[in-house]
Amino acid sequence: MTKKLIWIIWGLSASCLSAPVIASALESALGTNGIDALKLHQPPYNLIGRKIAIGQVEIGRPGMFGWDKAVSKNRAISLAAVFLRNGPAKSNSGVDPHAYNVAGVMVSQNKALPGVAPGARLYSSAVGSTKNMGQPEECLSAQHIALQNGGDVRAINFSFGEPLSRDPRPEATLDGNALLTLCVDWSSRVHDVLYAIAGNQGKGGIPIPTDNFNGVNVAFSSRRGGVFNKVDVANLAGANQGVSGRLNGREFDLGGRRAISLVAPGNNIPLLNPDGKFNKVTGTSFAAPQVTATVALLQEFADRQLRAKQPHWSIDSRHHQVMKAVLLNSADKIQDSGDGLRLGMTRTLIDKQNQNWLDSDAYKDPKIPLDAQMGAGHLNAFRAYQQFSGGEWPPSAAVPAIGWDYRTINVGTSVDYMLAKPLKQGSFVAVTLSWDRLVELIDKNKNQQYDVGENFRDRGLNNLDLYLVKADAQNSDAGTVCSSISQIDSVEHIFCPVAASGNYKIRVQFRQKLNEATQSYSLAWWSVPIN
Repeated sequence: MTKKLIWIIWGLSASCLSAPVIASALESALGTNGIDALKLHQPPYNLIGRKIAIGQVEIGRPGMFGWDKAVSKNRAISLAAVFLRNGPAKSNSGVDPHAYNVAGVMVSQNKALPGVAPGARLYSSAVGSTKNMGQPEECLSAQHIALQNGGDVRAINFSFGEPLSRDPRPEATLDGNALLTLCVDWSSRVHDVLYAIAGNQGKGGIPIPTDNFNGVNVAFSSRRGGVFNKVDVANLAGANQGVSGRLNGREFDLGGRRAISLVAPGNNIPLLNPDGKFNKVTGTSFAAPQVTATVALLQEFADRQLRAKQPHWSIDSRHHQVMKAVLLNSADKIQDSGDGLRLGMTRTLIDKQNQNWLDSDAYKDPKIPLDAQMGAGHLNAFRAYQQFSGGEWPPSAAVPAIGWDYRTINVGTSVDYMLAKPLKQGSFVAVTLSWDRLVELIDKNKNQQYDVGENFRDRGLNNLDLYLVKADAQNSDAGTVCSSISQIDSVEHIFCPVAASGNYKIRVQFRQKLNEATQSYSLAWWSVPIN
């Protein structure tokens, strides 16, 4: 049992050691059949994540060239720094092939098998042996990574998790209150970093911290006809399966809250091992870092826009809520037929029962923002770039068909974004609203950092709602075309068709206060105007 537990906690993955690999297999993972990131590496975009810091926390760590013998013959992965928890890493200690594979997904500079963001600065921390370490040490490691690069780390990858069986709480459940889950939500806000968490997989076992609110949980896809467009059968179904499901070791978020945000390629992915040989791997471990590294590509673009003093760009572009809204809103759901009415989406994603987004309860029920298995859809790095490049638009004037915003709203009020051009009949509109659960550190020694032995306070999630309404409507009830009104999720998401051509506006409403009376949020939208 001990050996099995250690295997489970070391990461969500399976691999076929040293399988022969051809580069075209990766083309389908990072190319147009996968997340379409390679296009962003090329002119005119030239985005590889330069000078953007991202992080990695795992039980082990990747080997660093010049520091660890395991990678003495392989310089493909360049790391900014490696650590053991919150201190320097010991040479040749804690080096792990799984962590190396995950790092390779993000920053490999191998020409045949490049990472998503080969120019990014990757900081990696190993928590250490699971025998004596647990959630406090994992939180300490995550905080240490978040504080690197002068405190400017844009995204952190978790390709590991904790089983409920190791949680010290009596009758522990996925209620968002495990120490590591609280830590992730606290750090998201305090350090302003997007956490990409490998989704639970197999028959349960490592669900903590997939019950977080402020990060992004990632499921993995497999290929059909060469295209990554099906939720792999090894992912846990995300819907609450009740007591019988728990007895089978299958663990789900309490109250029906959706655990998956995005899907990314994760089946039979070719990667480099520390010895330089190719390896094929499978699991959510290798899907999550594609999200982490896509953030680096987007943030390089944002920093470029800021340096050039482009209009409709500010440091708001760095907020983790903005990244979350942009990534979710640009995800692929239903393939566009070429007329642009489905927002140029490149694939139809199907779940394990071969149903697509239009079959889902998330599409049909305004109280359910995300699909249990598919989240908001399949990661598409190029579409995320298109969404993000629309720029930031305040609600004080009419906004373009594609854009995003970051601001605050007061309880009992609403904010309207008037779309400048009328929308085309039969076209779809995608809108995503993202905000944080408020978690505070109970800082016993007042040093403004988490220390082992300290804990967190959950102050709850304010309730925001999202509407697409006719432009001349005075209230949401009268003119609502589509809505997303979950009372339990930290995301609202609309994907709906426009029944009639006309003028529309997007409404954000702060309905109920659970903590503070002012709430920051990010909004991303994509629509099809009449030309």
